Amino acid sequence: MSGDSDLTMDELRVVTRYVAESAEEVHPFFGDAHPDDPRPRAAIDAAWAFANGARRTKLQRVTSLDAHRAAKEAATVVARLAARAAGDAASAAYLHPIAKAHQVGHILRAAACAARIAELNAGDDPDTGIKAVEEARQRATPVLIEGAMATCRRETRWNISAQSPVAHTPSAPVRIC
Repeated sequence: MSGDSDLTMDELRVVTRYVAESAEEVHPFFGDAHPDDPRPRAAIDAAWAFANGARRTKLQRVTSLDAHRAAKEAATVVARLAARAAGDAASAAYLHPIAKAHQVGHILRAAACAARIAELNAGDDPDTGIKAVEEARQRATPVLIEGAMATCRRETRWNISAQSPVAHTPSAPVRIC
């Protein structure tokens, strides 16, 4: 996988599978809070369909947007994070090399949301979040890591060439969740 080229369909499936695993893990927190709202579940199902070999279609885009709308309407922070993870799972099928900050979010935000949910469910215990991040890191395959790094490299070039404030303030916090 080159840092300057599009991800192949097989590589996109690896990325989508990784994101879907994180979203699947936390979906029950949305389902418990909103049992009659099928949007995040539909996004996860669309992600799994692509990850398991189906063609990527409008289904992933539509269900991603719907899950993100569900996140905005969620009654609790935990439900919001779970719905956001579901939306990111479906949108991972459409990662592209255009250097925009949200691209890395599509790869990593679901795992970050799962870690934050773990922290919140443990009384805001940061050690629980650290453990969840470590577990997500251990699930990352070389293909996934290279895809994330290539995306980061493209974004860094874009930020610097656009003279983005982010390029000049390396200590600025990065908001993933």
